Amino acid sequence: MVSPTRVTLLLLAAFCGAVLCGCFPPDASRQEEEKEPHFLRGRARVNSMDYQGAIESFGKALEVNPHSASAHLELGWLYAEKTADPAAAIYHYERYLKLRKNAENAETIRQHIYRQKQELAKAVLPLPSSPGLQRELEQLAEQNRQLREENEKWRAYYARQGTTNVPAPSASGEQHRITPAEPLRGETTATPPAVQKQPVRTHQVQSGETPYSIARKYGVQLDSLMAANPGLNPKRMQVGQRLNVPAK
Repeated sequence: MVSPTRVTLLLLAAFCGAVLCGCFPPDASRQEEEKEPHFLRGRARVNSMDYQGAIESFGKALEVNPHSASAHLELGWLYAEKTADPAAAIYHYERYLKLRKNAENAETIRQHIYRQKQELAKAVLPLPSSPGLQRELEQLAEQNRQLREENEKWRAYYARQGTTNVPAPSASGEQHRITPAEPLRGETTATPPAVQKQPVRTHQVQSGETPYSIARKYGVQLDSLMAANPGLNPKRMQVGQRLNVPAK
């Protein structure tokens, strides 16, 4: 016959084993996490649409309990949907999955993480490889040399016309017209260097395109494309949007 003392010891051992193995339902842990005062304050701030305040409150909840999966889940949602910080959202979502390994919404959270990684990739334009970067630097150097030569031609032209200062560009980027001084007797009027006007091109944004891929498609510099489209936000490009494409 088993003594009562031994029964008590067996029950105590079973209880300790259940605690160590995590056999208790996860709802008990979740309920305790969601009763924490900072967590409750964070929920209240979300309801009042004070999202920055909610982030601060859930952060304090993590200071009290660094293993609060519920606080990580709330922060992941806030950073993903309310502050557009994909890196922070990915961190908190992954911490949630690590702390709550058997979460029923694990697959949904993984999908959220995948979407945030896509957003993070959009924000970081791919850099050209080293040989490509070298070619771009050489092209920039050649363009710079051509601009210097063109500038010297204009300065020489205005000097021959008796004008020492090259006219400054107006607000629209065009130079003011200056009537050249009449040439001296026996002096011929110099002809200004020809300036060829490049046709203006536009591009209609297609699905999956980025400023970098569009610049490569037309063989132009990324900086030139961005300068031709002031205010363009790579993160908010829309399908069908038209962009100005500068000349090569």
